[in-house]
Amino acid sequence: MDSAEILRLATLMADKIRARRPDIVSNVAYFKGTEGRMRFASDEFRDYFADRFSGFSDNWCMPVAQAPIERIHQLGIRLDGSTTADVESARMWERNEADRGLSEALMMMTVAKRSFGMVSPSPVGARVTFEHPDSACVIYDATTRQRRAGMVVWQDEKFEYSEFQTPQYIIPLKRPRFIRESGDKHVAPNADGWAFDQARELKANPLGAVPLVEFRNQALLDDEPMSDIAGVKPIQDTINLVWAYLLNGLDTASLPARIIKGIDVPKEPILDQDGQIIGERPIELDRLIRDRIIFIPGEGDVAEWTAGNLEVFSKVIGHAVEHVVAQTRTPAHYLIAASSNTPATGYELAEAGLVSKAAERISYANPSVREIYRLAAIAEGQAERAAQIAVGKVLWKKPQYRSEQQLMDGLQKMRTAGFPFQWIAEEYGLSPSEVDRVMEMKRTEERDPTMEQVARDLAI
Repeated sequence: MDSAEILRLATLMADKIRARRPDIVSNVAYFKGTEGRMRFASDEFRDYFADRFSGFSDNWCMPVAQAPIERIHQLGIRLDGSTTADVESARMWERNEADRGLSEALMMMTVAKRSFGMVSPSPVGARVTFEHPDSACVIYDATTRQRRAGMVVWQDEKFEYSEFQTPQYIIPLKRPRFIRESGDKHVAPNADGWAFDQARELKANPLGAVPLVEFRNQALLDDEPMSDIAGVKPIQDTINLVWAYLLNGLDTASLPARIIKGIDVPKEPILDQDGQIIGERPIELDRLIRDRIIFIPGEGDVAEWTAGNLEVFSKVIGHAVEHVVAQTRTPAHYLIAASSNTPATGYELAEAGLVSKAAERISYANPSVREIYRLAAIAEGQAERAAQIAVGKVLWKKPQYRSEQQLMDGLQKMRTAGFPFQWIAEEYGLSPSEVDRVMEMKRTEERDPTMEQVARDLAI
């Protein structure tokens, strides 16, 4: 890859990042609840009631995105040919506090379609970080689907910088920033292109692979993964629109309205600059509507003034939430208050779709997590262990929730059927380090006659 090709790819990848940003910003804003607030069908309705209900909105995007991720817990990796989790990989993971980073990366993957992890060498061992999708990009070989190049960007007041990554080199680049008059800062398409940053050092890549690893959400054999909340956003807007009408209806129905018959609509004087009356005009109709006064000139009677049925609004909201449940495989009791006397089996059936969805997200993240472990081993100079990790098994906690009684009953039956105690401990959901600790305690117990007798008594 020559210099011209590097700069061409850098421009291509920066364009990809910039093109993705509006969608990322929108999805993250909906997830946080800062976008998708109270919606209004007309400008007139907004003028009357936007300020009144500005602090209220429903946010269904957050629970939909959180539901599968809160069930995904990475436990470690088991090397090829081993029966236990790799201890050195676990130490590396703990040293980098990667559990939290991975959880955030998976959340961004479901919300913003993709996220990234990156491995780099450091004096204390492999360093693992997780990158936001609005500042990172990976391109792939069209045939092998191997990572061809990676790019991470950042900026200061004058320049945009990037780290362009190939399997052979880590190349520093920079280019001038362009600032619009509106204050929205970005690099314009016609700005000066990327150039090699002479102030920073070009480095050889010791990993032999692009250190940036992409977490991609569900895709359809193309280069466009999907967001879990893409279908929720318009439904959420609809729900908040109905809420606006409902709150307006409640506000109108809860205050008295007046009809004044037999007189013309009152008028207000028009004053000149000296305060002298020079004419008159009808009172603004909008103000009369806000004050709930209707003037009916001439004679006549009011036949009926029936109150509106506001229940229809809440029914529409309920049906819209049911659409969210069906489209996203989120259990109804996550979004709607459920009866507390629902049997445990009922909850298990209701959560079957969510469990399946969490398992799918695990399958999407699995190759990327394994690759991070592999690159970390290479960064620590352990090529042989890296080769074992490449065909190892990433360990995840089961996404299904079961009551303690159900879990213990099932494990007891498995133990009776002859399953090893270590396997039982793993199925219980203990982390690999906790499994090792329990196994050591069990061995100590078996060597101590007193503890062995206590265990028999407890079993009885």
